Amino acid sequence: MSAIAAAKESLVRKGYLDIEVDPTLDLVEEINKLKKEKNAIILAHYYQEAEIQDIADYIGDSLGLSQEAASTDADMIVFAGVHFMAETAKMLSPHKKVLLPDLKAGCSLADSCPAPLFKKFKEKYPDHVVVSYINCTAELKTLTDICCTSTNAVHIIESIPEDKGIIFAPDKNLGAYLKKKTGRDLVLWNGTCMVHEIFSHEKITKLMIRHPEAKFIAHPECEAALLDKADYIGSTSGLLRYTQENDADTFIVATEAGILHQMELKSPNKTFIPAPPNNTCACNDCPHMKRNTMEKLYLAMKYELPEIHLEDWVIEKGRKSIDKMLEISAKAGL
Repeated sequence: MSAIAAAKESLVRKGYLDIEVDPTLDLVEEINKLKKEKNAIILAHYYQEAEIQDIADYIGDSLGLSQEAASTDADMIVFAGVHFMAETAKMLSPHKKVLLPDLKAGCSLADSCPAPLFKKFKEKYPDHVVVSYINCTAELKTLTDICCTSTNAVHIIESIPEDKGIIFAPDKNLGAYLKKKTGRDLVLWNGTCMVHEIFSHEKITKLMIRHPEAKFIAHPECEAALLDKADYIGSTSGLLRYTQENDADTFIVATEAGILHQMELKSPNKTFIPAPPNNTCACNDCPHMKRNTMEKLYLAMKYELPEIHLEDWVIEKGRKSIDKMLEISAKAGL
């Protein structure tokens, strides 16, 4: 067995956790070398660690990353995000190699809606259109008519004829927000994101009292009581854009803390305060997003593992819901 083959076998067997990387290696230099050698592109979600965002070719939220995955001419897509995002990239680029630095980088929201259970739920509403937030598994996308993101969700709902019933999955908080924004009577699946559910209403209220000049901004995955207090509600990219365009110099930010890095880069003279969670931790990090590290990114590119594999029928059927979303979004100029 060759040294590379042995290393690959070891990586698969150990799941990377026991693989040591030479601490003297310049990981930025090595990763950039591998990008050129393998014609690879690195996509990073806003919730990744700052150093991963800094080395990425593209940084964005779900819609932007989906579109970038579809347009890239790279041979290899390295997705610094969570599992459902890498699955989406594979659906849109089925002939490219798609890597996820840590296969255990899952998503509490996606996990809250198992496809077999949702299929039974869906059967209760046979005439309804199924709209699923893109933060869901590839298998759930095969049961979905139209995907959406927090950026385009309102427009997607409003594009559906008013005489059609709609099931919305998996995020009940985003669903409740959409019901309020559109006036549509959505049937909601009972799923949530662990990060956006943990914010403390009491602590945020105290922060707002201490910083009366601050704008409170929130992601629509937050609970309704928090959204009612927000000066602005938007997707991750929407929150970033708002902090750049608004005249305020202080913002209390209710979403995963990784976005603060880009906010600080774009507006270095402004102050960004992460909304505190309802626990003893001083942060609001997504533990799944933070499973990706520079070391794992380097190993993934070096050994081209772990690779995302999807069955052909999943790609074919699941992609239709994504294509429909992109089609509707393109017509609306989103």
